[in-house]
Amino acid sequence: MIYPKNFEQKIGFDIIRKSIHDLCLCQLGRSWADNTSFSNDYEKIEEQLLQTEEFRQILLSNNRFPTDHYYDITDSLNKAAIEGTYMESETLFDLKRSLNTINECVEFFKKDKENKYPNLNHIALQVAIDKDIVQQLNHIIDDKGKIKDHASSELTKIRQQFISKQTQVRKKIAQLIQTAQKNGWSPENMEMTVRNGRVVIPVIASYKKNINGFIHDESATGQTVFIEPAVVFELNNDIRDLESAEKREIIRILTEFTDFIRPSIEALKECFHFLGRMDFIRAKAVYALKIDACKPLLRNEPIINWSKARHPLLLISHKIQKKEVVPLDILLSKTSRILIISGPNAGGKSVCLKTVGLIQYMLQCGLLVPINDYSESGIFSNIFIDIGDEQSLENDLSTYSSHLLSMKYFIEKGDNKTLFLIDEFGAGTEPQIGGAIAEAILENLNNKNAMGVITTHYANLKLLDSKMDGIINGAMLFDSENMKPLYVMQAGKPGSSFAFEIAHTIGLPDDILTNAKKLAGIKQVSFDKQLQDLDVQKIELDKKETQYKMADHFLSELIQKYQDLTEELEKSKKNIISQAKQQAFELLEETNKRIENTIKEIKETQADKTKTKELRDHLDTFKQNIKVAESDKIVPIKSNKEKKKIRFEKTKEIKILKTPIEKGDYVRVIGQESVGEVIGLDAKNVYVVYGSAQLKTTLAKLEKISPDDVKKQSKSNTSFSAKIHTTFEEKIKNFKLTLDIRGMRVDEALTEVQHYLDDAVLLAVTEIRILHGKGNGVLRHLVHNYLRNIPEVKRFADESIEKGGHGITIIYFK
Repeated sequence: MIYPKNFEQKIGFDIIRKSIHDLCLCQLGRSWADNTSFSNDYEKIEEQLLQTEEFRQILLSNNRFPTDHYYDITDSLNKAAIEGTYMESETLFDLKRSLNTINECVEFFKKDKENKYPNLNHIALQVAIDKDIVQQLNHIIDDKGKIKDHASSELTKIRQQFISKQTQVRKKIAQLIQTAQKNGWSPENMEMTVRNGRVVIPVIASYKKNINGFIHDESATGQTVFIEPAVVFELNNDIRDLESAEKREIIRILTEFTDFIRPSIEALKECFHFLGRMDFIRAKAVYALKIDACKPLLRNEPIINWSKARHPLLLISHKIQKKEVVPLDILLSKTSRILIISGPNAGGKSVCLKTVGLIQYMLQCGLLVPINDYSESGIFSNIFIDIGDEQSLENDLSTYSSHLLSMKYFIEKGDNKTLFLIDEFGAGTEPQIGGAIAEAILENLNNKNAMGVITTHYANLKLLDSKMDGIINGAMLFDSENMKPLYVMQAGKPGSSFAFEIAHTIGLPDDILTNAKKLAGIKQVSFDKQLQDLDVQKIELDKKETQYKMADHFLSELIQKYQDLTEELEKSKKNIISQAKQQAFELLEETNKRIENTIKEIKETQADKTKTKELRDHLDTFKQNIKVAESDKIVPIKSNKEKKKIRFEKTKEIKILKTPIEKGDYVRVIGQESVGEVIGLDAKNVYVVYGSAQLKTTLAKLEKISPDDVKKQSKSNTSFSAKIHTTFEEKIKNFKLTLDIRGMRVDEALTEVQHYLDDAVLLAVTEIRILHGKGNGVLRHLVHNYLRNIPEVKRFADESIEKGGHGITIIYFK
């Protein structure tokens, strides 16, 4: 149930209906558009949304769907159902081309082997075109809409005779014209022509008696007459008879064909019903692309959980003006049923309310809507709206009286499946009484578990969220510093009307405003202003908090990695010492054995000089073998203190120049060793290049270096620079333009994305992709939220449908 009768005009759906009507290719589709109506049948709405979404995918995939020859001949088919009637050749031509188009549409879906469009395929499977009818049409009508010569043997004979007679007439006329021109009876360069359907020759009026025949016409001046020569009179009569015979035969052929298709007229009407339906679905899909619409998650219950909802008409208007529409996030559920929006005039309250009404109505008319595809949208049995001035002179109703009549209807008809929308609730009468009545009405609707969105300036309504369960506040934010609305709706707190600030902006005298503030009370004015300022500041703080949380997470990860590395090094150290001790022990054991054996052998040989010398040589050889090779000698490790001392001594050797820093000079950041070259300066910043990296800093942080010292330092740092270059090259070589995080836990995915973005920024990559899959949209939502807080990210968007759609996010860097 929809209220009031002009509901569509109030929310702007009539404009959307007309747009879809105009996008249809034939009257059949336009009739579907004109008859689009609100439904609360969940299965019907889901089916319509899926059909339109599938056609939207067809349009995005650039697969050419047939769009030619959409004709509506249902009226002609209805007439043809009557015995004794026949269809004109022009109608048959339209029938032939339309049936070919219908057949092409059916074949399009038959080729869908992957079953990408199951709902549209289901419609196409119900269409049955009689091949005999198509064959018969092709036999009768040519590609220019004319009845073919061979449509019947009699027609073939008639047309052959017709051509023969025309040829005879032309020959005789040509001879007469030649004779007449030779004798000067006809003007030169004059040719045969046709008058009253007869072939004639032009003759100078003074010589008309020289040619025997019938005068059919004369020129405007009367100097030339057009004569049908007697010699061709009979031939022309024969041609006339043949023309009549041709018409009779064509009528016979058309009548025979109409009789042939009469039993199939209902089946043919079903084919054209399909054509009109496909035309309508195509028009809805085209419009969906215009407003960036998609299919949300549909629930068979009253619920609204929308992310990034945009008013479709406002979206189209802003696209033309190249402006952005501020999206709306809104939640209406069993626990948060009624949203009370407050805030300044012209701040977007009414737009929010109309957005909710229009999108919900579009959805329940089977149209795709401009919200994020993971948004949830339910089904309502009733949608009531009270917006605008409904005063009636005819019924002697004031604006407020008409509002009360609407409220009476809401109370009588409202239930737990009702969505109501009320603009400027309570306005139009004395504020205290109007606010009290509005509060009572709202309490009644809340008790019925109805859902709704209202806009108001009344303070008592703003306080209802603390009195009643199910009611929440929403504020339209306002930039009090720049005195402009932000068009952002924030749920949770009431908004300020900013009446004084707006009055000041439009130029109301200061003394009037000062007096008004006194009358209103300083506390009220101050509280009103602070309320909005706190909301704006909260948004900034929330944004900063998100950034800090991410930074804290990243830092925690680095600390964990450092701790893991330290533990690993400690384990390695213990293993190395243990192995060294074992090797030393084994070496001592072997050495002692060799010495004992040597002493033993000397004693046994009784100190024979030759044998003693030989044994000494063996010991010397063993000694040489166990000596530590020069290349394997342990290099003493310098402490951090010693390293700093050496670095400081090197730094002392470098000469610091006191002259102004200019483009082309060598500089380094104070306290650092790396030297770079200045490639540019402006009023605030200095741009320094270090190899392939570029740094933006200020003059106060830099010191100028002597070019000679730079050359000395560059020689000593060659190997280190080469190592850095190699690492950088390796990173470039291994970097992939797509990161796959499917199947990861949220914390794992976030870590991978952080590292991946860091590498992308380091390598100056302009465009990357993150493959997160579709699923339930959690990873996609996580990635998008993270990207919004990365300064280096210029923009991001979903991949095109044919390449993955919502399952892949493309990221463009600044």
